[in-house]
This record gives sequence, C-alpha cells and structure tokens, in this order.
Amino acid sequence: MAGRLPDRDIATIRERVRIEDVVGEYVALKRAGADSMKGLCPFHDEKSPSFHVRPNHGLFHCFGCGEGGDVFAFLQKIEHVGFVEAVEQLADRVGHQINYEGGGTSVQRDRGTRSRLVAANAAAHEFYVSQLREPEAEAARKYLTERNFDAAAAQQFGCGYAPAGWDTLTKHLLRKGFDFKELEAAGLSRQGQRGPIDRFHRRLLWPIRNLGGDVIGFGARKLFDDDTMPGKYINTPETLLYKKSQVLFGLDHAKREIAKGHQAVVVEGYTDVMAMHSAGVKTAVASCGTAFGDEHLALLRRLLMDDNFWRGEIIYTFDGDAAGQAAALKAFGGDQKLAGQTYIAIAPDGQDPCELRQHSGDGAVRDLVARRTPLYEFVVRGLLADHDLDTAEGQVEALRRAVPVVAQIKDNALRKAYATKLAGWVGWDDIQAVVRRVGEEAKRNRNGGGHTGVGRATAPRREVVAEHPAARPNPNDPALLPQRQVLAAALQYPAMAGAGFDALEPEAFTHPAYTVVRTLIAGAGGTAAGLGGAEWVNAVADGTDDLTVRAMLSELANEPLPVKSEADIPRFVAGVLARTQEAWVGRQIAELKSKLQRVSSTEQPEAYFALFGDLVALEQYRKSLLTQAMGSHGDFATGA
Repeated sequence: MAGRLPDRDIATIRERVRIEDVVGEYVALKRAGADSMKGLCPFHDEKSPSFHVRPNHGLFHCFGCGEGGDVFAFLQKIEHVGFVEAVEQLADRVGHQINYEGGGTSVQRDRGTRSRLVAANAAAHEFYVSQLREPEAEAARKYLTERNFDAAAAQQFGCGYAPAGWDTLTKHLLRKGFDFKELEAAGLSRQGQRGPIDRFHRRLLWPIRNLGGDVIGFGARKLFDDDTMPGKYINTPETLLYKKSQVLFGLDHAKREIAKGHQAVVVEGYTDVMAMHSAGVKTAVASCGTAFGDEHLALLRRLLMDDNFWRGEIIYTFDGDAAGQAAALKAFGGDQKLAGQTYIAIAPDGQDPCELRQHSGDGAVRDLVARRTPLYEFVVRGLLADHDLDTAEGQVEALRRAVPVVAQIKDNALRKAYATKLAGWVGWDDIQAVVRRVGEEAKRNRNGGGHTGVGRATAPRREVVAEHPAARPNPNDPALLPQRQVLAAALQYPAMAGAGFDALEPEAFTHPAYTVVRTLIAGAGGTAAGLGGAEWVNAVADGTDDLTVRAMLSELANEPLPVKSEADIPRFVAGVLARTQEAWVGRQIAELKSKLQRVSSTEQPEAYFALFGDLVALEQYRKSLLTQAMGSHGDFATGA
C-alpha cells in the first residue's frame, strides 16, 4: 500500500494545477475583475452567478451557499471523493509523481475507491474499442456505416463492441489486476449462476464520460434478434461513478461549444448525438438511460451561465409530433427556472436526427436546429391545432383551453406578449379582452399558492440570523468596510500587507468576527509566515473548527477587491491599511481626550502633560495616516 502524502507534494500539486482549468471543466467562468472569475454555482441552484474563483490565489467561494476552499476541496465536493483521491487525481492531471512517505513512488490507490473504478472503466473501454475491429463485430460496424458514421466518427465517440462469451471482459480485467468486487462496483461484471460474468454481451457500446473526460459507464445497443437481454438499449447500473440523472452523453465533446455559443441541443439517443456533431451541430447531448430531468438542466445551465433571461438557448429535439407535444408540455409544466430561451425542434415525418441525416444530409440537420420553435409557441399552437378556428365555437373552446396555459408563463412581459399572439392565432378581434383574461388567470394562480411557498423559504433565514446576531457582520456596512477589506488584503496578498498589517492590534477591529479573523492570522504566523495562496488561507483556517468563521475566511479570501487592475493592488492595500490604522488611532485619541477631561492640570500637572503629550503625538500620527490613506486610496471605494 502507498504511504502518507507528503506536504511538499501536496503544495507542489496545488501550485502546478490551475484552479480555473479544473473548475472550468464543470462551470462556465467569465472574468469579473482583477484576479476574479465568476459563474453559476455547481453546488446549489441559482439564477445569478455568485460563485467566484481567484486564479492567482487558487481558491473558490460561493457567496450564495458558502461553499469554498482550494482546488482539492472543489474536486472533493464535485466528485464526492476523499482528500487523498483528489490529490492523486490532480497529480495525474499534471504528471506529478507522488513520493509517498513510508511507501513507494507509484500511485497505488486503495481498492474499491473511485480512482480504481475509473481505472477499471478505462481498461474496459480500451478492450471494447479493440473488439470493434475484430471479425465478430461486423454487425456493429455495419450498424454504424448504415447510419453514415465512418471510422473517424466511431473513434471520436469511442464506440466499442462487447464480444460473445459470458466472461470475456471479466477475465481480461482480472488478468490486469482488478478484482471482481471492483468490476462489480464499476457495473462491468455481475455474479452469474456459475461465477462472475460480463454485464454486456454482443452489443455495440458507447462510453459515457463525466465532464472531466473519465469513462464512468457504458450504453449498449442491441444488434441481434436472438439477444435475450431486456431492452433495445441497456446502460451501466447506478454506481459510485455513474448517476444517470447527473450525466449527459456527449457533454465532454460539447461543453466548450455550449459555453461559447450559449446553446445546448438535447436529443434522445447516442446516434442522434453523433449525427448532430457530424453535421456540425457541436452542442448536442443526450440523457443516458433516463428522461431528461432537472439535474440535467442544472448541469447545462452552469455551462450556459444564463444569468440574463435572454442569454442561453436550450433546444429539445423529438422524434415526432405526439412525443414532442408530451415532452414540451412536461417542460412547460415545470417551475420555469431556466433563465434562457427554450425551443422545440421536430424533424419531418417523425424522423430522429440520425434518420434525418441519413435521408436528407447534414444540411437538413442544421436546418432542423435553425427552424426551432419557442417552447411557449409550440405548446399553445399544439393546443389550438385540436380546434376548428374557422368557427366561433372552435375559437371560444380554443381560448378556454389556451388562456390558462398562457397564464402559467411567469415572466410578466412574455406572458402579455403571448396573450397578444394568442388572440391573433385564434382570430379573436378583441385582443385586449384576451390579454385581460390571461392577466386575471395569472393573478388567480399567484393568489392560490405563491404566498405559502415564499413563507416557507424565508422563515428559516430569519431564525438563523436571530440565533447568531453577531456571528456574521454585514459585508456592506460602511463603518466596517475598511476592516473587512484589510483582512481580505491580508489573506489574498500577505506579502503586500506585510509588516503594516502585522502591526495592527486585534482592537483595531471593532466587530467580534473580524477580531477573530485577525487573531487567527496572527496565530498562523502573520503575513511574515511567507505563505501565500490557498496554502496560506488553509493555514489560517486550520486555527479554528468554527464553521461560521471558516466560511467567512473563505469569503474574505475570494472577495474581489475594488481595483481596476492588478497594478492598482499595492496602492489599494497601502491605503486600506492606513485607513484602518487611522480609525484605530482615532478611537485612542477619543479615549485620551476623555481622560484629559478627568485630570486637573493644576492638581496633577505631570499626569496631565504626559497625557497631553501623548495626545499631540497621536494627532500628528493620525494626520500622517490620513494623508497616506487619501494619497494611496483616493480612487477606491472603502465606504469612508
């Protein structure tokens, strides 16, 4: 077994890994100022981005849910792995060889861990790909070529073949050093009546990858009539790696195009994804073994980063009108959390995208996407199609069915626009009457159930604040803002804060929480400790087990400083240090003045003049600090 992970290796890996590259595999990040990038948080659902990454510091923090830490913490949280595995994964990423203390130099992981399951899937995929070239796989190759997929397309999507024989793959992987429990945990093998057997036999296979590109499962398509396995398609069962509600086939290929083009095309099958990409629609993905659901949608939203309502597009494609209508109604009936445009694309004659490409070529596939119909329009027009709009009776009945549907649109401006469209589609002359009727229905919907839901959501927040009235200072309090900013500067730029920060007394911080942070920084050796980035922040955080304080440390370490560029940071740090010290000196001056009023210059002349001398010196010191603060800090907002 491998020994202990040395601290020097952990530090080296942390330094070599770019946190923005790792986080960028899961979240679309955009620049948000000097040394700050932001995106939609992958750990909770949100419409506006509050998730920040600080590349130069190697840290992330979500100001919405409070999650934060370094690149190891991010990988642990997003992939549900332990610290050791997170370090090992990132070591593999940058090609760093870990020299375990008390162990060898090879990266040998505990059996049954996530990394072992990833390795087993990778070995299985290599085996399946090699089998696709064998004579036995003729039917699999024929299936692909009949659908106009050449060898390059098969290679791009990693197609493979599961051979005949009950335990061909299992024996192959056992010879490679995996044990049956690992293969069973990875969903590759299962226990048969006479011993371990393969899960897939005589089927065309597609690897299912996570956002990082690791193979975590497989989808298998039936090829032979005498195949007795249930279903035309079967997938890897739920495992530690493979959660079908959280993965999308093709997303490893499409993620960058989705983030770049602000568009995702959702299709229904593996060959549909291949057809879309082959035709030039590089944003196509499909769910694996389950219906497209809310978790899939949240996954795409983070890549789209649709913080503006009109920003991203999700286009659903369906095989036929009936299926499309049902799926569209389901999407319409949701809570409409997607802050972007949703469209429906139906191929002619009930064809799926793969069949459309076969019969009409790549251009027809691209046209299918280009001719997309807005979701709301698709749903409403689908309802109207059931009625004879040439008759008054048909028009009235159509309005009775369509008005409640349009009233469900939560965006007020969009709802009014579709109410107007509805009148035109039906042929109703009194447009305002239709708009008014939709408005009344929408108001009834709000009054019927909206208030209770809001009450449930807001009540717990009030209770938490009441329990900890002083635990978390208001980050926007102008009186406390210089103190907050100087702590942020000390955590983010300890070398710049330097001796000036270390000279600040804990009493310079007037909020108990900020005093605790100042004490923790001193306990970690102060800015003179010579640490920086995530290593420095972790050293400070190690001084407390209080989760509230640790969360605030994460906030401060990731909070963007109000500067226009990196070049402005030294001047900002000097200014905020001077302003914090000036405020502290001002409070000391006020105390001295109070003492002077209680001391008689005639009865206690020595004490009086000693205090007076101290007061004059402090006044001069305060004046110099004010000059420094204004000279170094005049262009920045500190709330003073």
